[in-house]
Amino acid sequence: MDIIVNKVAQSGIITLDLATYIPSEDSIAVFDFKPFLFKEMILKEKDFRAFMKEQDWSQYSGKSVAITCSVDTVIQMWAYMLVAANLEGLAKQIHVGSKEELSNKILEDNIKNINVSDYTDKRVVLKGCGDVEVPEVAYVAATEVLKPVVKSLMYGEPCSTVPVYKQPLKK
Repeated sequence: MDIIVNKVAQSGIITLDLATYIPSEDSIAVFDFKPFLFKEMILKEKDFRAFMKEQDWSQYSGKSVAITCSVDTVIQMWAYMLVAANLEGLAKQIHVGSKEELSNKILEDNIKNINVSDYTDKRVVLKGCGDVEVPEVAYVAATEVLKPVVKSLMYGEPCSTVPVYKQPLKK
């Protein structure tokens, strides 16, 4: 009788699932200028200041906030500053751009804070398949962070990897 040996388990390969570094949907909020625009085109200072006083800012408490405008118009710089002034002290962080851009920024920051000592001189594979789509920014950030410390870096699954980097032999 032949014994089945799990060579993948014996290989010492560490699988890193970058999906675990993606921020949760409820940790990000969006402040959109669109509802405050006159005819979805013009931001009137007097009206906007009144809206800002009436706004329920508590909905942004502890969240990362993306300040954006979902219609194509020009928003004056003071308006961004006014929103930021109201969010400061409430929001975890403030970002100008889309929710997706903020999510990618947080993802990249999370990956750049990986404890690299856990991967020093190890064979690491960045998981390529899963239930959650992982943006390219995650793989680029992980490569940047891990390449200086790992023995080898691969993409895919432990049973079928694509080599990305292999540490040169030491003389």
